[in-house]
Amino acid sequence: MKRKPLIAPTYLLLSLWLVSSLLPVVWTFLTSIKDPAIAFAMPPVWSFTPTLEAYDALWVRGQFPHYLLNSAIISLVTVAVSIPIGSLAGYALSRFSGAAGFALLTMALVFRMFPRIVFVIPFYYISRLLGLYDTRLMVALAMISINQPFTIWLLRGFFLEIPKSMEESAMVDGCSRFVAFVRIVVPLVRPGMITAAIFSLFLSYNDLLIPLVLTGTRAMPLPVAIAQYGAEDIKYWTMSAAGCISIALPILIIVVFAQRYLIKGITFGAVKG
Repeated sequence: MKRKPLIAPTYLLLSLWLVSSLLPVVWTFLTSIKDPAIAFAMPPVWSFTPTLEAYDALWVRGQFPHYLLNSAIISLVTVAVSIPIGSLAGYALSRFSGAAGFALLTMALVFRMFPRIVFVIPFYYISRLLGLYDTRLMVALAMISINQPFTIWLLRGFFLEIPKSMEESAMVDGCSRFVAFVRIVVPLVRPGMITAAIFSLFLSYNDLLIPLVLTGTRAMPLPVAIAQYGAEDIKYWTMSAAGCISIALPILIIVVFAQRYLIKGITFGAVKG
C-alpha cells in the first residue's frame, strides 16, 4: 500500500519517455508528406495539405524496391548462415569449458568490440581481389563475419540454461551428441534462436558503413540509398524522410508479429525453480 503514491509519477515518466521516443518518428512522417517548400520552414508549418509525392518518387519512379530487395537478400543470407554457425559454436562453448573455450570467447568479444572502420579496407581489398565488389554475396559475408561473435555469445547464454543431463539421457539411449543436440536441445532453445535471428537481421538490415564501401549501384541496400537523398539539394530531403519511414516499416512488422518470441527469448532462463 505504501508504494501506491509512486504509481502516478512512474506513469508520468513513462509517458514522457514514450512521447520523446515517438516524436522524431512522427516528425519524420510529417516531413515525408509535406511539400518540399514547407518541409523545413521555421517555425514549423502544422497546417498543410498532405502529399504522397515523396513516396511516389521513391516507390514508383525511383529504385526503392530494388534497394529493398538488396537489403532483404543480404539480411536473410546473414541470418541463414550466422544462426546455424552460432548455434553449433554456442552449444560447443557452453558444454566444453576450459582455457581454449575461454580464449575463443574472449577473441570473439574483442573482435566484436573493434570499430567497424577497422574492417572496411580489408573487406574492400578482398572484394576487389575476388571480383565480388558491389555484390550482395560480399556484403552478406562481411555482415556474417562482423555479427557472428554477437550471435555466438547470445546463443551460448541460451544453451547454458539447458541442463546437460537432458542430452546426456538421450545419449545413454543411443543417440549421438549431434542427434541429441538436434532433437533435444534445439527445440528447447528455439525461442532464443529466434531472438538471435531477429537481432542478427536488425544488425545487418540497418548497417550503413560496410555496405557504403562494398557497394556501388547494383547491390546498394536501403541505408546507403537513403543517405544519398538530400545530400546536394534540400528538395530531396522529403524523399529521405519518406525513405526513413519506408525502411522502418518491415522492422515494425517483424517486431509486431515476433514480439512474443522476442520477449520469451530475452527472458529465457530468467525464472528458475
